[in-house]
Amino acid sequence: MARWTIILWSLYGVLHGQEIQLPTIQKCCQDGRTRAQNGQVCTILPLISSSHICMIAQEQCCAAAVRDRLCGNGIEMAKGQGACERPFFEGEPWETKISKMCCDCCMLGLMMASQDSNCELQGLLLGRPCAYPAKTCCGKNTTAETKPSTNVTEKPEARDTVTAMPLEGLDPCRDSNCSQLCVDDGLCACLGGYQLQNDGVTCEDVNECLNGGHNCVLGQVCINTEGSFRCQRETSCGTGYELKDDNNCQDINECTLGTHNCGAEFVCTNTEGSFRCHPKERCSSGFIQDAVGSCIDVNECVAHTSPCLPGQTCINTVGSYTCRRNIVTCGRGYHLTEDGTRCEDVDECRTGNVCVNHGCINLIGFYRCECRTGFIFNSITKLCDDINECRHYPGRLCTHKCENTEGSYKCSCTLGFKLSQDNRNCEDVNECEANPCSQECANVYGSYQCYCRRGYQLSDIDGITCDDIDECALPTGGNVCSYRCSNTPGSFYCTCPPTGYTLAHNGRTCLDIDECAAGRHTCSVSESCFNVQGGFRCLSFSCPQNFRVAAQGSKQDASVNLRCSKACQAYDINCNRDTSHLITYTSISLPTFRDFSKPEEIIFLQTVTAANPAPLPEATSVFFDILAADEQFSFDVEKRSHKGMITGVVRQVKPITGPRDFELKVAMNYVKSGVISHSNAVIIHVFISEFWF
Repeated sequence: MARWTIILWSLYGVLHGQEIQLPTIQKCCQDGRTRAQNGQVCTILPLISSSHICMIAQEQCCAAAVRDRLCGNGIEMAKGQGACERPFFEGEPWETKISKMCCDCCMLGLMMASQDSNCELQGLLLGRPCAYPAKTCCGKNTTAETKPSTNVTEKPEARDTVTAMPLEGLDPCRDSNCSQLCVDDGLCACLGGYQLQNDGVTCEDVNECLNGGHNCVLGQVCINTEGSFRCQRETSCGTGYELKDDNNCQDINECTLGTHNCGAEFVCTNTEGSFRCHPKERCSSGFIQDAVGSCIDVNECVAHTSPCLPGQTCINTVGSYTCRRNIVTCGRGYHLTEDGTRCEDVDECRTGNVCVNHGCINLIGFYRCECRTGFIFNSITKLCDDINECRHYPGRLCTHKCENTEGSYKCSCTLGFKLSQDNRNCEDVNECEANPCSQECANVYGSYQCYCRRGYQLSDIDGITCDDIDECALPTGGNVCSYRCSNTPGSFYCTCPPTGYTLAHNGRTCLDIDECAAGRHTCSVSESCFNVQGGFRCLSFSCPQNFRVAAQGSKQDASVNLRCSKACQAYDINCNRDTSHLITYTSISLPTFRDFSKPEEIIFLQTVTAANPAPLPEATSVFFDILAADEQFSFDVEKRSHKGMITGVVRQVKPITGPRDFELKVAMNYVKSGVISHSNAVIIHVFISEFWF
């Protein structure tokens, strides 16, 4: 058996400086087994830890508990009903396969116990999954008896036996007390980062930091964890840097992440540990860039001291200035007095609504607007501009959506949320209060989800309406019921043929009614009642001339049979010369095999004649031959060797649709030195049911 090496990468986390304590492997395993007992699916268990090993223990222990339960169902079915057909078991195909395997193997163990055979099952190579339930059922004292479908055994002197076939799958680690892993032959093993103790069962954590098993480099400290270790950097990173998974400090690119504060007219350039803002455009001579990056004219007449010659007046122009001979002129914000000799200040606050409904303060040669809240003064246009709070404070004013308004802003929420009382945050809307779903509704954050009760499915059209599931029309509907399936709203029910069958407790499987055992047959006193699938037959057997009754089957026996041995008169030469010694009458009930893909072995003819690979001339051999069958030659007999003895296997080689009755006659010729010394005949009455169950 291949051994798998498990490499573990330790998962660790630190919260407020304290290490997170991970649950032990035993707790993870117990959680998986508990969830299996509660009927949860083992492949989608809720995680109780971020540890990968804990997830493995959860899933595997859950799967082991499911297998134990399914196998236990099969053993109980074998002990209770003595029948192991897969329709008897509930569940998925893989589940019924495990239950049927354990049921079959238990049947084999019960049969060995009834024959007082050795429960060690020596000579049967069943494999561990099948050997465990077989030995369990064989070793326990029980009164339950198993009856194969056909079991006809001759006396030792006849050297012929007709028996049913043996069957086949449990975990040798089922009752293991290993603390972590169980491997071949029930031995204990540990996960990576653990070592097995002297008791051979318990696993203990390995401290890699002490034994040098870590790979921490210079500048890092080794910290031991359960099943592994981690390396931690001794010093932290400074502002503008972040600590990576490899414990190295890496520069944060504020320009790429958008965490810089450069304006719209500036370009962000990343630097090591910080960033810089550069204007997008350069201003030409005579202009200067303001705080928002725009080019504004430089008033050289004010910026420079006496740019013009004495006796000249400096006049500013866009991008430059000119010098003119002094005349009485007034600059912006001034006007000539009535006498035209001097300039005086103009009160702009009285000349008109220059600040447009905002406050106005007159200054000497100028004025200033006092803007209301939500506005900012524009030094170029000399007006109050609205502040777009949503753009200046993104993500800080509203939790969802921000909409700018004149002098203010307002918040709104996305679909599935409503604005809270503070008019900034958004809270979830419980849509289920309005009953939008036809059956069940589950509120989720920002939305809702409709789901249906068992037997219904959610509509693909509107996602709200629950439509009835026609279980009978599903691709697997043919396997829901043994016979006939009828759909009902939200469910279905099964029915069986009107006569000969009854519905099992599971409501799906049709079970044959044993009219012979129940006393519901119409056979006379001289006839034997033989139960067949879906009915019964009244049979009467008698020995032919020159034969006498050697053994007679009881009416309660499932296989009615009669065995006749040769009884010649002393003077009857022809009778004494006849090689026929024994005639056996038996009956068998078969279903109509639904999926007939290969020959079905229906009965074994066992002898006590040794099967020699190179027979000696004086050795006795047995040859099988079908003397009578149906017109389609639907049966054959194959010679084999079983446990060193010659065995004949009667097989159905062609599909037969019931109801049909056949009489199959098989001859067993004992040949010694090329001459038939004697022969026996087995006359099999074959009753094929109309149905497959």
